[in-house]
Amino acid sequence: MRLDDQPESQNVEDRRGIGPVSPGGLGGIGVIVVIVLGLIFGVNPATLLRLIGNQEQPAAYRQPPPGSQPGQEDAQRQFVGKVLGSTEEVWGSIFNQMGRRYQPPTLVLFSGAVQSACGLARSATGPFYCPADRRVYLDTAFFRDMQTKLGAPGDFPRAYVIAHEVGHHVQTLLGLDMMAGARSNDASVRIELQADCFAGVWANRSNATRGILEKGDVEEGINAATAIGDDRLQMESRGYVVPDSFTHGSSKQRVTWFVRGLQSGDIRQCDTLRANPL
Repeated sequence: MRLDDQPESQNVEDRRGIGPVSPGGLGGIGVIVVIVLGLIFGVNPATLLRLIGNQEQPAAYRQPPPGSQPGQEDAQRQFVGKVLGSTEEVWGSIFNQMGRRYQPPTLVLFSGAVQSACGLARSATGPFYCPADRRVYLDTAFFRDMQTKLGAPGDFPRAYVIAHEVGHHVQTLLGLDMMAGARSNDASVRIELQADCFAGVWANRSNATRGILEKGDVEEGINAATAIGDDRLQMESRGYVVPDSFTHGSSKQRVTWFVRGLQSGDIRQCDTLRANPL
């Protein structure tokens, strides 16, 4: 990938080496105490919690002092910042064409475990997007796993992962995640495949404006989409495949929708919610 002239996003929060902290500093027991006190004294517990929460920034989101962020200048952080900056340019332009303003997510780098508004997550969870706080969470150790465990090396697969999670953020902004309906396996698959398609749209648009793609990048992206298909992962872990339990889509489906976005650069081609068959 060619990212030399791509500005880095300012929306990267580096929590590596900090460890997870419970939001607000109250913890489960503290919340219970506040509720009980509120009931005793006739005060709405929600009001008390809101007042306490306004006293200081929630600890889970508190930034370290300037200059103290671990790994601030390392190559991984720079790469993530440039890719995120690229997604901001692309989606900012697309939203502008729709007469809307794009609100970029914050990407949180962590190591080991992290506390999000969606709960505590560990590295084994993999990269994820939390709509409750509109943040993308990424342990960069996953990039190493992509190469050593999934057989998906290269820069572009790493960028594809980031663009996929940003795709979930776009779904939240457009209300598409709500349109998927009940959180069934089918709905989950459709949401994930749409995020794959959105990642393809990003690659198309960014390449058109900044020429980010080099020879072999597309093939690496297709290989990555294949490597993380539910059927491929189930076969490697279980030795058999259960299609009804898919949550992200088969390798073929993931490649199909990623390529559709990549070739068209048009989000209208990413309507997985109504596609039949997928």
